[in-house]
Amino acid sequence: MARYFLEVAYDGTAFHGSQVQGNQITVQLAINKALSTLLREPIISFGASRTDAGVHALCNFYHFDTLQPLHNFQYKMNAILPHTVCVKQIYTAADDLNARFHAISRRYRYRIYHAKDPFMYERGLFYPFTINRDLLHKAAAILPEYTNFETFSKRNTQSNTFICNLTRSVWEEHDNELHYIVEGNRFLRGMVRGLVGTQLQVARGKITIAQFRSIIERRDCTKADFSVAGHGLYLENISYEDGVLQRIV
Repeated sequence: MARYFLEVAYDGTAFHGSQVQGNQITVQLAINKALSTLLREPIISFGASRTDAGVHALCNFYHFDTLQPLHNFQYKMNAILPHTVCVKQIYTAADDLNARFHAISRRYRYRIYHAKDPFMYERGLFYPFTINRDLLHKAAAILPEYTNFETFSKRNTQSNTFICNLTRSVWEEHDNELHYIVEGNRFLRGMVRGLVGTQLQVARGKITIAQFRSIIERRDCTKADFSVAGHGLYLENISYEDGVLQRIV
């Protein structure tokens, strides 16, 4: 039995998230169906990161096992998958390498735009409010000081711990957009949207920096703002230890 990793990208607009949820349309279900069709056997994939409904991915990974050799597999998968999902690359890996548990870092990007733009609809968050950039940068800089992010985890999570180590938390200007980039070893359910929504409350003067710290430290998800839309969020990158994935040419 050989283990393979698929690196995929997808437009999350039409999906009820990435993870299989019964017969609902999800990214994982589409991948499982395409794999099973091509290999003519039931295949179940396992994803590296779960994304919510509407959330996009420039890079996510799924692993699966099969005894069959893969011939021209990337082309064939992309021919079967819906136009909103593509396989970017295929890798071989050790048979005990897990897409989720062996990932060492994940990076997300949240996009905000201020002037109405029909080409940004469902690609970013339309946010026509006055924002204090200095306060926004201060709020972002605070976050890597903490490791317990229970405040920013939605309830009914399957996580056994709320500990996350953030290595990057910044806001950047990109033409007419404002982007939040956050990177860490792991993220909780709804965490990035909670971080973005609550920071925007700081930037609008709804809460102070001191109150923002208090919200983090209280570890109470009812104090965070999860209201920002999923379609502004992109899973941008997932990293593994060097050499553990071998690209199939």
